[in-house]
Amino acid sequence: MTKTITLQSAVAMIPDGAVVMIGGFMGCGTPDGLIDELVRQGRRELTVIANDTARPNVGIGKLISAKLVRRVIASHIGTNPETQAQMIAGEIEVELVPQGTLAERVRAAGFGLGAVVTPTGVGTVVEEGKRTIEIDGRVFLVETPIKADFSLVKAKRADYRGNLEYAFTARNFNPLIAMAADTVVAEAEDVVPVGAIAPDAVVTPFVVVDYLVTKETRHG
Repeated sequence: MTKTITLQSAVAMIPDGAVVMIGGFMGCGTPDGLIDELVRQGRRELTVIANDTARPNVGIGKLISAKLVRRVIASHIGTNPETQAQMIAGEIEVELVPQGTLAERVRAAGFGLGAVVTPTGVGTVVEEGKRTIEIDGRVFLVETPIKADFSLVKAKRADYRGNLEYAFTARNFNPLIAMAADTVVAEAEDVVPVGAIAPDAVVTPFVVVDYLVTKETRHG
């Protein structure tokens, strides 16, 4: 049974105030069609979990520019002055998480772990308000899992069951976030028959993908 739906229908499922994970690294591997449709439908008060907020009007930066985001959890915002300006103005809340820690916290949610421990951030502002644990004389932070209501994933190819294949560095955070949300929506550049993607090339299996949209159904 096909999981393919339109962009409009996929985004219509996402309510105002939703917690949304979005794949990509500086716009590379970001599901632009889904982001454009979020802007078109005007979904507001979103919490966005991602590596970064890209640049103004690029990738996740489009959501920032449209002022649709209430909170950001990311590893950096340094390349998007609009995110910085909104944070300084108190219009948006930003939680900065070291990149490796962010990836591990997302992975922990996807794999059902209760927490991860890391030395990264010990003795810095990252430690404020967090539990610590000592192991073999070394102090670690106890970092809790990060989960979302929706994950928006970008794939190079998908088959009609929802198996996903990624292209080079566009893979980045996409496989991780596909494991850590209640509902996973994948945007694929190409959708091919089942069996056309070699089993060894499948990175995200169909069992975790709920809906699939294609580049051809993109609005605009």
